[in-house]
Amino acid sequence: MSDYTESLKLMTELFGKDCEMALATAKGNVPTVRYVDTYYQDSRFYIVTDENSQKAKDILTNPHVALAIRACRFTGIAINIGHPLDASNQMIRETLIKAFEPWYFAHNDETNSQMCFIKIEVNNGIFGKEGSNNAYKVDFKNKIAEIVPAYA
Repeated sequence: MSDYTESLKLMTELFGKDCEMALATAKGNVPTVRYVDTYYQDSRFYIVTDENSQKAKDILTNPHVALAIRACRFTGIAINIGHPLDASNQMIRETLIKAFEPWYFAHNDETNSQMCFIKIEVNNGIFGKEGSNNAYKVDFKNKIAEIVPAYA
């Protein structure tokens, strides 16, 4: 199995669940970081938010974002893919409800027309299992991965 295929398996293992990560956006030349709950699937991270949130506004003007958790970090392009009840979001909505089950409906009002899903297409990342001496450095666009010393 290729390093890229192995890296994708590890991504799903590590992030294919509710993961609190730091999300960095930028407004002009000023970066902003906040913690968000994310879910990973098929080289994408998903976030549930409101179109009026600062992160959604930042993404609208500059879609380049970064995510980090412990020594794992990623860059990508974020896009508002619309309201959870949009027909095009039916499958990911079901997945996110399950992933965020303990709090999804307690913190999200789907009758709010401003509620939205943000999809982050991952470009690059470096990540590994905690305690491992190695990590994967991955170019998701070109589907290339290499094993590097952890915390490189």
